[in-house]
Amino acid sequence: MTDAEITLSPSGTAATVPVLVPAETLHIGTGRTRRFVGREYGAGVSYFFVDNDPGQGPGLHWHPYPETWVVLEGTARIIVGDAELVATCGDTATVPAGVWYRFTNTGDGPLRMLCIHASDTIIQIWADGPADR
Repeated sequence: MTDAEITLSPSGTAATVPVLVPAETLHIGTGRTRRFVGREYGAGVSYFFVDNDPGQGPGLHWHPYPETWVVLEGTARIIVGDAELVATCGDTATVPAGVWYRFTNTGDGPLRMLCIHASDTIIQIWADGPADR
């Protein structure tokens, strides 16, 4: 990118008050996984912070936008369409929009993974049920 393409000038003052979102406010259900919906906080992305035990993982689903995963701890077996990936600590994997996928913790300990949704909201279409469950 050249200087001529940049049209935004930086400011020393935020247009809105910066928000800190405490982790405990993002927990979903009774598990340890957390969900951040960017639209609620003025962010352009959303994410799940996955914290799964061995054998756990979401069922088959897809999104109308890409998703990127960063494995922070453990081992994930990721099925993307007809492909299978095994991701471990430090690995990054992606799934394009509109492709069925699922992942499972195949390690002996916890799977901690950041699942970044390229959307300010989370839209999930499940193979076995309604959207956004």
